Amino acid sequence: MNSVQNDFDDVGDAVRENRPLRAAREYRISVAIESVDFQPAFVSDPVPTGRQILSAAGLDDRDEITLCAILQSGDFEDIRLDETFDLRGRGAERFIAFRTDRDFKLTLDDRQLVWGMPAIEGHVLYVLSGIGPEQAVFLEVRGGTDRIIEPDDLLDLTEPGIEHFITAKRPDQGYTIIVNSREESVPGKWVTFEQVVQLAFPGAPVESNVIYSMTYRHAESRPHAGELAEGGVVEVKHQGTIFNVTKTVQS
Repeated sequence: MNSVQNDFDDVGDAVRENRPLRAAREYRISVAIESVDFQPAFVSDPVPTGRQILSAAGLDDRDEITLCAILQSGDFEDIRLDETFDLRGRGAERFIAFRTDRDFKLTLDDRQLVWGMPAIEGHVLYVLSGIGPEQAVFLEVRGGTDRIIEPDDLLDLTEPGIEHFITAKRPDQGYTIIVNSREESVPGKWVTFEQVVQLAFPGAPVESNVIYSMTYRHAESRPHAGELAEGGVVEVKHQGTIFNVTKTVQS
């Protein structure tokens, strides 16, 4: 470790390594301003005031500002300007500041959050939840069906009922394929020749003198493009696998 690194200790590293902060000239924390775009900031005191944290992030403490620490539990804790926050034992490295004195209280899996803007992006909830790709964020609807929130959704926090969020397994929304230029939904990723024929020609009776031929492209399975024969099966993508089916009547 070089001398420059010895000049500071990283609070996040200490939290992840479950160790006490080392004596250092500065301590690195992460601060985001009205977002979850956390940037490094340095404070000289392991027990800084809210004012010192704002100054480290380049914010003017004369403005109306709400400052919150994100605790190890995921809960938000409000920090007043002249209040001290002990970095040595709180398990918190991340802070969010809002240029406002108004805030909206939310819950995310029972964690208490504070958001200082009248709207919040779904992306923010995904970052704060820390969930993986197999899970999703839902708006909890009391007495109704919970609504899935996608990362690019924008939620108006001034509307009633927009306050309780939970995470759960992302529902399987099926697969969308294109058959003869029409979008069709199928329940699973494996599609048979016979299924596609019925989608191309709904209700077509079985006739001995009728032959169907089929090509496909953009499939998940290999080869990604080719011909599919009677009795065949192909693995499709969630969206975008294309089938062309032709019908030939033999004389």
